[in-house]
Amino acid sequence: MNSPSRSTFAIEADNLVKRFGDFTAVNGVSFAVPEGSVLGLLGPNGAGKTTIVRMLATLSPPTSGSARIAGYDVEREPDRVRRSMGLTGQAATVDEYLTGRENIRLIGGLYGIGRSDLARRSDELLEQFSLTDAGDKQARSYSGGMRRRLDLAVSLIAAPPVLFLDEPTTGLDPRSRNELWDVLRALVNDGTTLLLTTQYLEEADQLADDIVVIDKGEVIAHGTPLQLKEQAGAASLELTVTDADDIDAAAALLRKTGSEVFVDRNARRITTPAGGLGDLTRVAGWLDESNIAVDDLGLARPSLDDVFLALTGHRAEDENTTDTNESELAASGSGSGEKSR
Repeated sequence: MNSPSRSTFAIEADNLVKRFGDFTAVNGVSFAVPEGSVLGLLGPNGAGKTTIVRMLATLSPPTSGSARIAGYDVEREPDRVRRSMGLTGQAATVDEYLTGRENIRLIGGLYGIGRSDLARRSDELLEQFSLTDAGDKQARSYSGGMRRRLDLAVSLIAAPPVLFLDEPTTGLDPRSRNELWDVLRALVNDGTTLLLTTQYLEEADQLADDIVVIDKGEVIAHGTPLQLKEQAGAASLELTVTDADDIDAAAALLRKTGSEVFVDRNARRITTPAGGLGDLTRVAGWLDESNIAVDDLGLARPSLDDVFLALTGHRAEDENTTDTNESELAASGSGSGEKSR
């Protein structure tokens, strides 16, 4: 059997295509993820994110193209790929009638981990995911956030170097989401490579070192969060005056920056493009010299939602479709579209 290459990339996708009959779900997607980093696969429901993950995780063969996980080819070396990765799907898949500890040990046993090592590893994972106190309780008593953490713990029982997370925080409340983000950051600090699919723009901004934006099965943008935000336009300086009578004088001061000024009289807000913190400092000085009181003054950069709107003409949450999967297409008679072997 082939040994992995010496590539520094933990995940490599090269021109991946997936067709189901006449429908092309993924069309020529390529990217590479360095070891110990996080790639955010960003796009609305139905963009093809889950289909890409299924191909990378050996659950669905590509129609064409290739991919490598931890140096192993997903088609030629699927067993080695599976030993090198963990997968957490969109819904928690823990057994509700087993305890948290039993869920972890069940999967560990399937991996062939010895009893003493499995007991030690189970304790470590329960502690890592703040589940020690609930470890001997049935999973059906867990909250949504606890089930999600247990699902992630189970996927890490064999300590894989690569972890796929498909919409990991869907349905979680803000507190549970933040807790899970902290866990994921700790995993990356320990050297795990993450591929994270999400339609939550804030999540990608918080976690990803690099982002690939997918829409209708194709890559429409690729870069760091900051690079993508810069594509959506320059930063803007936003000023809210305390007294509505000062709005014209404040607008005149902002025009000294040489940029166009936008005035919202009802909100007492003035907005103008800004080059950076230097503009903010100058404007603050002018306002102070003119004795103009302000409720708020700040520099706002485009969000990833602004990026998505600029790239696609719609916001990420505007799409209501779901990723097409093999079972849905088979039920509709579309066929598998898999290439012959």
